[in-house]
Amino acid sequence: MWNQGVCSQSTDGIISHKAVVSKKSTLQILPCTVSQLLSARQVSNDTFAISDWELNQVSAVGVIRGFFPFVTNIQYSVDDMTGPPLNVKQWVNTEDCALMTFASPGTYVKVTGNLRSFSGQRSLLSINIRCIKDLNEITSHMLEVVQAHMQLFGKVLDVNMNTTLSSLPGRCSGGNPDGILPNGLSSIQGQVLHVIRNFPDRDDGISFHDLKTQLDYLSMIDIRSSLAFLINEGHVFSTIDEHHFKSTEP
Repeated sequence: MWNQGVCSQSTDGIISHKAVVSKKSTLQILPCTVSQLLSARQVSNDTFAISDWELNQVSAVGVIRGFFPFVTNIQYSVDDMTGPPLNVKQWVNTEDCALMTFASPGTYVKVTGNLRSFSGQRSLLSINIRCIKDLNEITSHMLEVVQAHMQLFGKVLDVNMNTTLSSLPGRCSGGNPDGILPNGLSSIQGQVLHVIRNFPDRDDGISFHDLKTQLDYLSMIDIRSSLAFLINEGHVFSTIDEHHFKSTEP
């Protein structure tokens, strides 16, 4: 069971955070992967949801790939290897800026904040960023992610954060239930397949342009390589031309 987080100021200037989430708490902090945050359904300009669970505060753990200082904020590129890196924005108090210590590229951090969209780009608006010194905390966070999503959604997840067949007591053999992704797919491949499956039923399927529009946070290379893999594995096929696709399973 998760409890509401308690914040503290560390001696090195990085704000630390001890957190997780209670399903009944009004200010919940949901452990997530970067892939889940990038693929979360956008309900409104400032509201996102995973399944039917509206996100309030979330936490993510990853390594800093990039560091971009601006006058009013610091932006980090945080990667947990479940998908493309996530932009994390930390507002800077100009009066205390000289006293602050910033995390550098190659550092593992735990970030707690709110998911937002700025000019079409998803960013985690940081409340707390803490450097991770014990790498066991990375594994611990992933276990928290699995436990949280099992408790909230009653689903069992694999290592790529895809839902497994064992999540449904009434699973059938010879096919996958609605919304369940095959095992063995990477997180990005799973996202591409999910969009293709859930596109409105049309004879010509989804066009590559529509696919890229819905997955605008993924690179062209990632989408094309995922499509090639899904076609080779028999999950997806081309329809009227090589730019339109449908799932082999409804």
